[in-house]
Amino acid sequence: MPKVALLKQDGSQSGDVQLNDAVFGIEPNRHVLHEAVVMQQASLRQGTHKVKKRSEVSGGGKKPWRQKGTGRARHGSIRSPHWVGGGVVFGPAPRNYSYKLPKKVRRLALKSAYSTKVQEDDMVVLDDISIETPKTKDVKRLLEALDVNTKALIVTSDNDENIVLSANNLPNVDVLTVEDVSVLDLLNHDKLIITKDAAEKAGEVLAR
Repeated sequence: MPKVALLKQDGSQSGDVQLNDAVFGIEPNRHVLHEAVVMQQASLRQGTHKVKKRSEVSGGGKKPWRQKGTGRARHGSIRSPHWVGGGVVFGPAPRNYSYKLPKKVRRLALKSAYSTKVQEDDMVVLDDISIETPKTKDVKRLLEALDVNTKALIVTSDNDENIVLSANNLPNVDVLTVEDVSVLDLLNHDKLIITKDAAEKAGEVLAR
């Protein structure tokens, strides 16, 4: 089982913690990680793109000139696709890009993301995070104590409004509960700061 240092909020070490080997100690599956990221990014697409077809473009009710005798090509409407200002053929229409991967694949991707953080030494396990009142400087002090100066994700076992509000003004810090963490969240942040309870909960749930 992977063993990592257990730290306090002031950065001092209070011991070691054993992580679930089935979640934090597997060989990351790069292909599954890619599939999960593509799925999440596809789900984030709004799909509101739209062009007007021939039937939706205004005007063009009158035939531009008579059928015969002008020497010009016959036309029925100035809003046909080959006219400037006409409708668009085969253009984009509103659609939903989201799709789902099998549950086992999504779970493997999440375990691979956690294991990647452990292998690359980008995961910090804290004994606990306690902030009495919402203050940004408390989170900044925590990051300085942990020597974290890159994009960081703080993961807690339960929703703590004081931590969330304290980190809101920091552009490179996000706070999530362990139930809300996704593969994209883990890979989009350079450092993962997770509480001991959250790590144990992730190990218990994902190892099933």
